[in-house]
Amino acid sequence: MFGYRVPAPDEAMLISGGRRGLGGAPFRVVTGHGKFVLPVFRKVRFLTLSMCESEVTETCVTRQGIALHVRAVIAFKVGNDHESIINAGQRFLSDQEQMSVLTGRIFAGHLRAIIGSMTVEEIVTERQKLAAEVLDTSKTEMAKIGLTVDSLQIQSIDDGDTGYIDAMSAPHKAAIQRQAQIAQAQATQAAAQAEQAAARAQAEYARQTAIVKAEFSAEVDRAQAKAAQAGPLALADAQQEVLAAQTELAQRQAELRQQQLVAEIVKPAEAEAERVRILAAAEAQRMKIQAEAAASYDRVALDRMLIDQLPQIVKEAAGGLAGANVNVLNGADGLGEIAAGLVSQGLTILDSVRQNLNGQESDGRGPEKNEDNALLRLAAGKEQKPNDGRVDLD
Repeated sequence: MFGYRVPAPDEAMLISGGRRGLGGAPFRVVTGHGKFVLPVFRKVRFLTLSMCESEVTETCVTRQGIALHVRAVIAFKVGNDHESIINAGQRFLSDQEQMSVLTGRIFAGHLRAIIGSMTVEEIVTERQKLAAEVLDTSKTEMAKIGLTVDSLQIQSIDDGDTGYIDAMSAPHKAAIQRQAQIAQAQATQAAAQAEQAAARAQAEYARQTAIVKAEFSAEVDRAQAKAAQAGPLALADAQQEVLAAQTELAQRQAELRQQQLVAEIVKPAEAEAERVRILAAAEAQRMKIQAEAAASYDRVALDRMLIDQLPQIVKEAAGGLAGANVNVLNGADGLGEIAAGLVSQGLTILDSVRQNLNGQESDGRGPEKNEDNALLRLAAGKEQKPNDGRVDLD
């Protein structure tokens, strides 16, 4: 639209003519939006708000009297507030390039003043401190002209031909060189160790390869030897099997022959021995029966002889009472009892003789010897005399 003006985002539009601006400024400030400007009656100018740069190269003398060539770069811009824009517009609107020149001069003066209060060591080792002090001292002056500093960078510090900085850095250089040499030696040693490790690994690999090859060769040789021995081994195995079969056959033949010998010789001999034993036992049993029969016959003959002699024995016993003085207390009954006692005594003698004969037969003495003994005992009984010539019978 005719007469409508809009400033760029990094510009401030200054409208002069007509009413005065804020705070009695000779122009009005418009930023961020457009404004209708009457042509002919109003005049529009634009002030940049973008970042500007100023480079400072200055020779400064330190507190130690050593001259240093310092190079710094300042980054600045016009402030965003209306007051800063008005201050910068009144000073630089017609020649905005002067902002960099004036800023460089301002910072050069403050840089000389601050470096003059510091030593070379402080300046070299504490550049950030130097930049911060310069910014602090220049902030007020920069605000008066409507500028703000974003950063100050000390790019280089050089002492020329004095060699002070080099001398100051010599110990550090020597230490660095020493560390570099140590690092180089360590690197060389590490490289040598790596080469040795690689050589050992290669030798170990070669050794393992040789071992594997030797094992393969030995295995091939064993396989070949085994294959060469397969025929003789098979023949030997076959012969061994034949020998084993022949041995087993011989054992079986020996067992069969042993069984035949047992059947032909041992069994008949055992049968003959059993027959002879049975015959001998039968003969012994027959002889025993005959002996028992003979002994039984002798006892029967002896008993008969004793029975035949019993009346005579009783008679002899009665004869022994003939001369005895006997008192008979109960008459005929007493005489009967005396006769019965004599008979009983004869029977007792007969039993005693028989028992003696039986016992002596078991001791191996013949019946004739027993009979003689019995007769001797009988005769001894006849010769006994009565003790007092009295017989009391109850």
